[in-house]
Amino acid sequence: MQTIETTDAFKALIETIKSKPGYKDPVGFGICRVDLGQLNSDKVLQASYPVLNWDENFGSAAIFIEALAEQGVKVDFSADEVVCNVNLDFLTSCLNAFTPYSDEAYGDAHKNIQAVSALYNQVKENGMRDGEFRVVFIFEDAACQSVEATYLKLYALSLAKVALRSINLNGAFGALPNVAWSGGTPIELEWLRAFEIELKFANEYPHVDFVDKFPRLLQHIIPADNTRILETSKVRFGAQLHAGTTVMPGASYINFNAGTTGVSMVEGRISSSAIVGDGSDVGGGASILGVLSGTDGNPISVGKNCLLGANSVCGIPLGDGCIIDAGLAILEGTKISIDPSQFARLQEVNGDHNFYGETFKGKELAGLNGLHFRQNSQTGEVTASRSTREIKLNTDLH
Repeated sequence: MQTIETTDAFKALIETIKSKPGYKDPVGFGICRVDLGQLNSDKVLQASYPVLNWDENFGSAAIFIEALAEQGVKVDFSADEVVCNVNLDFLTSCLNAFTPYSDEAYGDAHKNIQAVSALYNQVKENGMRDGEFRVVFIFEDAACQSVEATYLKLYALSLAKVALRSINLNGAFGALPNVAWSGGTPIELEWLRAFEIELKFANEYPHVDFVDKFPRLLQHIIPADNTRILETSKVRFGAQLHAGTTVMPGASYINFNAGTTGVSMVEGRISSSAIVGDGSDVGGGASILGVLSGTDGNPISVGKNCLLGANSVCGIPLGDGCIIDAGLAILEGTKISIDPSQFARLQEVNGDHNFYGETFKGKELAGLNGLHFRQNSQTGEVTASRSTREIKLNTDLH
């Protein structure tokens, strides 16, 4: 592309690009650096995006697509996802088009220009390996196919560009390779096996932190200033943490496509697809079940100002202001008794919900507000009653 001098000329260029037959705005896109296999250089181990676009910045996407076309790369708009290598000519074309905004490149509104400029300077100075940098487009939120597009979706989740449970992550486990992670760097297991003897004799065998398809959140995401994660292994990449969340060490864990939507204390386990609301406390060793662990595929949301006592198990969605006592498991099939004297009080916080009978299955109480689940220490009977206290977190700790 020739150098564009004015913002009006830039806007006209965007309209020209978008008017071409078959053109389609991507759902998400970005330029990433990929880690390639040590043994198999065609194998992508992970992708790192300094800037992630999701349902935004379509002008930048148009420039990227046009710059590819100038290099003879035709983007297939009918594909779910497209991955293309980036070279210096591509970057030069993009910078020519972005010239009217070059003085503002370091503002929040022009992060894509900053990314292209930084990469251009880096490549000019240090060069690049073939295929080391790639531009990725997702045109349909379909099942994951490539490592690059899978990481783009995980970034979208962890950066809160999309809501939890709102995008298609089918195929992610098949797309991502299982690798050894050492200091944030992925290493092919096949390479370790092939050179184990030489590496160990030379005292160069890497310290392996963990083996997984997913990296840890903090390897890719900078959290909010008031968010605390006291042990990196406790939050998987693809989790979403609202500002002010505290994740303690020990029995805590937050899986991908799971997390918090408000200021929360997490000392227990939030399984994949589980969501915890503002002001809630997941006590030490407490577990919120995921869709693969006993909920019949029904994802669990915990409402605002709830308390899951230490070592409790939450297997149903909870409304606001609920409590599960320590050590108690509330599952879909759990038999729960409610004294009729509590019905009126429960109806006050549950709208038109009508309570009939005295014994309920857990799934019949799913999503209701103000329930306090207890177990009678003498009879073993599980009961529910109107919660008599509002759960509030210590604001000095968040």
